[in-house]
Amino acid sequence: MSVSEPKPTRHRLARMAGRDPGERHRAATPLELLFDLAFVVAFGQAGDQLAHAIAADHVGTGIAGFAFALGATCWAWINFSWFSSAYDTDDWLYRVLTMVQMIGVVVFALGLPEMFHSLEEGHTIDNGVMVAGYVVMRVALIAQWLRAARQDPARRRTALTYAVWVGVAQVGWIVLLVLHTSPALFFVAAIALFVVEATGPIVSEGRTSGTPWHPHHIAERYGLLAIIALGEGVIGTVAAVSGFVQEDGWSADAVIIVTAGIGLTFGLWWIYFIAPAGEVLSRHRERSWVWGYGHVLVFASIAATGAGLHVAAYVAKGETDAGSLGATAAVAIPVAVYLLAIVGLDLWLVRTIPRFKVVLLAVALIVLAGAVVLAALGDPLSVSLLIVMLAPAIMVVGFEIRGHRRNADALEVE
Repeated sequence: MSVSEPKPTRHRLARMAGRDPGERHRAATPLELLFDLAFVVAFGQAGDQLAHAIAADHVGTGIAGFAFALGATCWAWINFSWFSSAYDTDDWLYRVLTMVQMIGVVVFALGLPEMFHSLEEGHTIDNGVMVAGYVVMRVALIAQWLRAARQDPARRRTALTYAVWVGVAQVGWIVLLVLHTSPALFFVAAIALFVVEATGPIVSEGRTSGTPWHPHHIAERYGLLAIIALGEGVIGTVAAVSGFVQEDGWSADAVIIVTAGIGLTFGLWWIYFIAPAGEVLSRHRERSWVWGYGHVLVFASIAATGAGLHVAAYVAKGETDAGSLGATAAVAIPVAVYLLAIVGLDLWLVRTIPRFKVVLLAVALIVLAGAVVLAALGDPLSVSLLIVMLAPAIMVVGFEIRGHRRNADALEVE
């Protein structure tokens, strides 16, 4: 057992000397699971706003706002999770600072509606509450890094580098808020700041001794957030079914929507846990950057799928002119992005993709396109969503038939 490993009976402050990256049976802690719950609010708010924008025929602004919101949300989670994988002491100070970061997440999430609304108005972006939430999060995170710098002399330079980059990025967001720029200039500056955000950890880890993050632990943490995001699919399914039931009572369409929504969510979950991420990261820590950052697409596409199911609810209640075509596309497109992202990350990790998996992906994408075409031709929404559900199901069945052996072969090559 590492000297810095948290003990369940610890009450006093512990030295933040870094966790053992080879620690056996390292698992997510109850505190990390509690922290993740704050992101239920952020995913829910972003998904609701995207669904509302699509239903109101503000598709472009809805997608832009959603991309910005999910990028910021996922980055806040990434900041905390990689730090906790390396330096979780689970003492009272660590817990309090984690609570402060949770407060920041909730404040940030509460600012999302104002940001979406201002984007629709087209004048300046109202992200003041979002930035305030980020300031709260960043103050706590910088305090954690400064504590690590003081108590872990061997990695002092790494910790200080992280603290500086986090601080610089946050100053940039505050300056952007004060300037009150046009939406176009705002997003250009936002992209630049996101590049700064992403560059900080690469510089910190690449030019110093790095942090002692745990590969299996971090893989589990990403999987847990994927499950949190998948909850939006369940909520979206309930919303869609409620719309059908309110209009026509329980019917064949309502039953099909339940089957399609839950089946789709279950299929996305199944596909996510196919890749042996922990095993590969333990052998190739240098592959963590693309894998970790690439998950922003994974989380965003999952949340967008839930938002698409909310659009289906609007259609069922007659509250939008999007129709079956709009609702089907709102679900099928993020599912396609999800499948492409998962296969892409799998390729990055194991550096080889069997031909059968490429064929399965191509068939799944054709099925998704077919669902949209059939919706355009007048197919009922329930039928179109059922066809969308088949796309991940095809990949799951193909993997269960041949994929386990292929994954084992890939790991042996590694």
